[in-house]
Amino acid sequence: MKHVYEGKTKTVYLLKDGNYLLKFKDDVTGEGGVFDPGSNKIGLSIEGMGNIGVRMTKLFFEKIEAAGIPTHYISADIDNSTLTVRPAAPFGNGLEVICRYRAVGSFMRRYGGYAKEGQALDAFVEVTLKDDEREDPPITKDCLAMLGILSNGEYEELKSMTRKISGIVKETLVEKGAELYDIKLEFGRVDGEIALIDEISGGNMRVYKDGEYLQPMDLAKLLLQ
Repeated sequence: MKHVYEGKTKTVYLLKDGNYLLKFKDDVTGEGGVFDPGSNKIGLSIEGMGNIGVRMTKLFFEKIEAAGIPTHYISADIDNSTLTVRPAAPFGNGLEVICRYRAVGSFMRRYGGYAKEGQALDAFVEVTLKDDEREDPPITKDCLAMLGILSNGEYEELKSMTRKISGIVKETLVEKGAELYDIKLEFGRVDGEIALIDEISGGNMRVYKDGEYLQPMDLAKLLLQ
């Protein structure tokens, strides 16, 4: 096993068989000690966060694969807070795809002159570049094609997959009496096809219950109890 990358929330190892091991950390993004799934900085550490991240990712990835949507997921080791995944080629230097059901976070920071906090959005999908130096700038379908990052056809496939995946997460939360406001996903090419990669956990979504925001650990208790 070879250490290949040290990320904000995960350590990545290359396995002898060519697959990868993702070791989840307890670190989460945010600023000033406040959790924010839209932030590019590590804001705090929450004990047990890595383990629940693996458990939630296992839950959702298995639901998504059962729906016929490809992912890089192979297996999870809950005791060691790790995932084994297939290799994936990123789009450019990496993209993040956000599906928004409510106007919160960076959406309000950008469009607050027109939108109201918590305003309903119709599964609005937007793509940003993974570029910490430039604060993950949003990028349009046309620009993605012009820069050779994603073809128009691939963009439409990515958008459709994002809505289907987000819908699965949303319905799972509805069953628990909670509402998904937004979620951030990552994709790559796995064996030549577009597939969901990385994770789905409390660290990359905003969820509310009875009008109150659920912190990641509270969300985990709701879903995993």
